[in-house]
Amino acid sequence: MSALNLNKVVLAGRITADPELKQTPSGVSVLRFTLAVNRRYSKNSEQGEQQTDFITMVAWRQTAEFISKYFRKGSAICVTGSIQTRSWQDQQGQKRYATDVVVDEAMFVDSRNESGAAQGASYVPDAYNATPSYSSNAAATPNFEELNTDDDLPF
Repeated sequence: MSALNLNKVVLAGRITADPELKQTPSGVSVLRFTLAVNRRYSKNSEQGEQQTDFITMVAWRQTAEFISKYFRKGSAICVTGSIQTRSWQDQQGQKRYATDVVVDEAMFVDSRNESGAAQGASYVPDAYNATPSYSSNAAATPNFEELNTDDDLPF
């Protein structure tokens, strides 16, 4: 039996409604929203026809606050996270199941003009620091220096 356990999801799509930030009774920020993600085609549809999946997302703490602050209905977003299932009994005594994606990271997809925020910015939680870490592609651009190749190679 393999010891491999991997639960990692990467999705990009559009938010279907304005995110509404809520708080648990203990004051923890939580955000539940739906992400519309297109599929190119399936066996039952004509080739090239798109179908859309509507996936329930849950974000907690700083990730939830980041999404609620910078994203609105129709905003393109890319998220990474994990799949989580839950079950409960409804009022008729029937057992119900739900599958959610718990968001770990959220990134902008649209340009600044389309989203109203910094292009390429993202929220990536820092496991070793309680302070949120915001990054931008501009800041992440590597600083390369040119090497002098006039020297003879040793081989």
